[in-house]
Amino acid sequence: MPIPWIAVLQSVPWTEVIKNAPKVADGAKKLWNTIGKKSPVPDTDAAADQTDISPEAKTISTMQVKLAALEASVADLHEQMLASSEIIKSLADQNTQLITRVEMNRIQVRRLTGVIVIFSVVAISGFIISLFR
Repeated sequence: MPIPWIAVLQSVPWTEVIKNAPKVADGAKKLWNTIGKKSPVPDTDAAADQTDISPEAKTISTMQVKLAALEASVADLHEQMLASSEIIKSLADQNTQLITRVEMNRIQVRRLTGVIVIFSVVAISGFIISLFR
């Protein structure tokens, strides 16, 4: 089971991911700032005169009610968009932190590999020298 994960991790272009992480975070922040500044459409009065019974007045009243419902729907969608952009911003920040930690781990693994290679060479050299004495 670990072999497919290793293959997947090796196929990821980590240098490009690390290089583009700040751009993703900046893009998410810009999206949040842009959407956060916009205000939803203000509500208008949808009350119609009930004394006027003409068909045109009923049509206008019906259209005003539909317009009010649409405005409420737009306001709800705007709130959902704000919540979504906040989540995107949070995920981009977490992604940046994750990539930074992965890069630090990668550097540590390389250093430890170098130390192991050096100790292995010293140990093998010591073993070979002890054989010839």
